Amino acid sequence: MGGMRIAITGSSGLIGQALVHSLRADGHDVVRFVRRAPSGPEEARWDPRSGHVDPAALAGCGAVVHLAGAGVGDHRWTAAYKREIRDSRVLGTAAIARAVAALDDPPPVLVSGSAIGYYGDTGDRPVDEGAPAGEGFLPSVCVEWEAAAAPARDAGVRTVFARTGLVVAAEGGAWGKLFPVFRAGIGGRLGNGRQYWSYISMHDEIAALRHLIDTPGLSGPVNLTAPEPLTNREITAAMGRVLRRPALFAVPAPALRIALGEFSEDVLGSQRVRPARLLESGFVFRHPGIEESIRAALP
Repeated sequence: MGGMRIAITGSSGLIGQALVHSLRADGHDVVRFVRRAPSGPEEARWDPRSGHVDPAALAGCGAVVHLAGAGVGDHRWTAAYKREIRDSRVLGTAAIARAVAALDDPPPVLVSGSAIGYYGDTGDRPVDEGAPAGEGFLPSVCVEWEAAAAPARDAGVRTVFARTGLVVAAEGGAWGKLFPVFRAGIGGRLGNGRQYWSYISMHDEIAALRHLIDTPGLSGPVNLTAPEPLTNREITAAMGRVLRRPALFAVPAPALRIALGEFSEDVLGSQRVRPARLLESGFVFRHPGIEESIRAALP
């Protein structure tokens, strides 16, 4: 495939930065949408709150990847921050979808970020893309977030929702908080450790996003998670082995709730999510297992 022009929002985030680097390394022309004055021709202005998106920067794009949204684990979930989590996703997605739909020659594909939070707490029941939305704050956000892309879909743009799991990375996200704890020798299972975590290595996350761009038949929700979710107990044991630090301690659930607030329900909750559509579409994982995913994240 020759070089393509690709527009990306959320390019300063953990996944966005890695995706920009990967695409540019392969000769693609990446336009980063930013909320400040652009610093050069490779940047364009957008304002998710007002709905403004620079239409000239979208013209001629072969794909748009929309990853922008306030971090879920970055702040305590006050009422105001919960509104920010929701608005940053729903308003931003609506703005991008409307801008894409308004173009005379819209891009063939919009890959819009979403999350496995859609499914809520699934206990030890495996779910794939056919499962309904769960109950609670994050599932309701994911439902609205995906629905906001309707203008692009209605305009005939192939619209894919990348329902991302827990990305194994040392630089940020939930895992970024785990690495220093384990390196210090104080890592351990969280709560009872029986909750399932649906993880994915950073390499596979980026490869999967690119697979969504490049696979013509794929639209709708696609889970971006490794083939076999594991329990928190299994994952913390693997962290201990790879970092050569025994995972001796359990962090009691009440302590986590105090430290993390409502976000602790995300960490203590169980999501056993399988990437059925990714596997059916021929995607091959480089790091299907947890130990190789953790090793790949080490500097």
